Amino acid sequence: MAFFVVQLQFDLAETDERLAVRPAHREYLDELKQAGKLVAAGPFTDQTGALLVYNVADEAELRDILAKDPYTPADVYQLALLTEWQPVHGFPEA
Repeated sequence: MAFFVVQLQFDLAETDERLAVRPAHREYLDELKQAGKLVAAGPFTDQTGALLVYNVADEAELRDILAKDPYTPADVYQLALLTEWQPVHGFPEA
């Protein structure tokens, strides 16, 4: 398993659409959390984007997860960052 950090940058012109899709997005994240695939997630306080930490087999699995996120077909964000991460503190596996 590998940790990945994903930063989303919201399309501010699509705020109404994003808010309409957000309940389905959060339900999907809840499912991922229960499955052990999502470690942490949340929006930035200025609502311009979000940060998510995943624990997945590899980047291919993560990209599949992102493709299935309701935010993706709604086209309400851009992927600002997707990188494998090596936690040193704060995680049991570290």
